[in-house]
Amino acid sequence: MRGKQKVNATDRELTDKVVTINRVTKVTKGGRTFSFSAVVVVGDGKGSVGHGLGKAREVVEAIGKGKEEGIKTMKKYPILNGTIPHAQLGKYGAGKVLIRPAAKGTGVIAGGAMRAVLESAGVTDVIAKSLGSSNPHNVIKATLNALDCLRDPYTVARTRNISLGKLFTGN
Repeated sequence: MRGKQKVNATDRELTDKVVTINRVTKVTKGGRTFSFSAVVVVGDGKGSVGHGLGKAREVVEAIGKGKEEGIKTMKKYPILNGTIPHAQLGKYGAGKVLIRPAAKGTGVIAGGAMRAVLESAGVTDVIAKSLGSSNPHNVIKATLNALDCLRDPYTVARTRNISLGKLFTGN
């Protein structure tokens, strides 16, 4: 992790998206006991996003717990003009994702769990591809890993002691 800043979630309008809900059955002497787990992505649409896993006996409680955990794990990522600064590959376990910047008006071309993360972060134009596992947990964590590895162009220009224009033109 490259020093991404934690986000204070108070006083913000947060959106949460439920990625998956899983019903788990435990067979006991007294019969079957059902419980639910929910994977939730929380974001503010301005570059901050987090994810959480909530488990409970009721679906609504599981979603609430997942949202709370997602708020705790929120981080800020660099997003410029609705897209990401550069292409990036992210990995987590067997999950691999490739995210690439796109021109204005392209939209979010991504599937399932990746789409939820990118839209919650406020990305409006991006091309993304899941290359490995389709497990939503791993895809979300791989997408967040790719976002973690993104470098802010302002910071790169400051580090190299060049102007932002020179960074993009290469002259």
